[in-house]
Amino acid sequence: MQTTVEPIRGTNDPVQSLELSLVVPIFNEEQSVGPLVERVAAAMVSYPHRWELILVDDGSTDATLVNARKYVGREGLALRIVELQRNFGQTAAMQAGIDTARGRLIATMDGDLQNDPKDIPSMVSELERRELDLLVGWRKNRKDGLFLRKIPSWCANYLIGRITGVKLHDYGCSLKIYRASIIKQVKLMGEMHRFIPAWVAGVVPSSRIGEMAVTHHAREHGVSKYGISRTFRVILDLLSVMFFMRYKARPGHFFGSLGLGLGALAMLILLYLSFDKFILGNDIGTRPMLMVGVVLLLSSVQMITTGILAEMIARTYYRDDASPNYIVRQIFDDQSQA
Repeated sequence: MQTTVEPIRGTNDPVQSLELSLVVPIFNEEQSVGPLVERVAAAMVSYPHRWELILVDDGSTDATLVNARKYVGREGLALRIVELQRNFGQTAAMQAGIDTARGRLIATMDGDLQNDPKDIPSMVSELERRELDLLVGWRKNRKDGLFLRKIPSWCANYLIGRITGVKLHDYGCSLKIYRASIIKQVKLMGEMHRFIPAWVAGVVPSSRIGEMAVTHHAREHGVSKYGISRTFRVILDLLSVMFFMRYKARPGHFFGSLGLGLGALAMLILLYLSFDKFILGNDIGTRPMLMVGVVLLLSSVQMITTGILAEMIARTYYRDDASPNYIVRQIFDDQSQA
């Protein structure tokens, strides 16, 4: 049974009149994509403004794309499907959807039916009421396993909050509402989608980032794309986030500080050995401390040189980087069905 929704004007209308873009990355969700579109359509019936749904197929190898295309051109539903050339990962798929979005506001959510699209209108209202730039969903009653999902998530949320200074209960919830003008200033790389609030905090004050309790459902179809190994990747990504937040524009300070510290320690060791050799007359040629001092001195030079190179690369990046981290094969919408 198809859901009846309010008519939406065609894609030829001015972009400025489009209020909300809902971006959903999907990968091998052939059983979930149909119910997902139906639930989104039903949830947005009461939304008073124009909106669009953007599905980003991240190189699915099953019938996900075929099932999704059945809804293209459906009356009352502004659906666009972005087909990526291969599997680039959730972060790149989310970036592709954000780049494609035309709404003043952008919402993101998972395609596995665990997020509830019914929360989106209330989240939009809350974002506007509190004058926020980012509203993050909080899966307060999360329907996942305790040891493999909840406990690692709790630990990760605590660490991320401590290191980044943006304290939220649930960094991993994909259900978020952004102002498009803000999120389009942030370039997502690697697997950094779970750290989006931290990246946004580099663009706006953390006071303009909030959270709201949302509904969470148990997975109905397919299998989770994440395992316990994700915990170790999160730790590595967190170190990268810490580096980028503090030293992205001045990496030379990071490597230079390490280099100067190692150099100072090396000089102390070599000065002591010089005193021992030339003043006290002791033999230092076979002492391990000499080797330690030389290695520390060489490491210091290497760190300082790395810092200089990093500064040069950073300046090149800020001047020239405009390349996306994904490749779009084709976009399907109601015009392509004509």
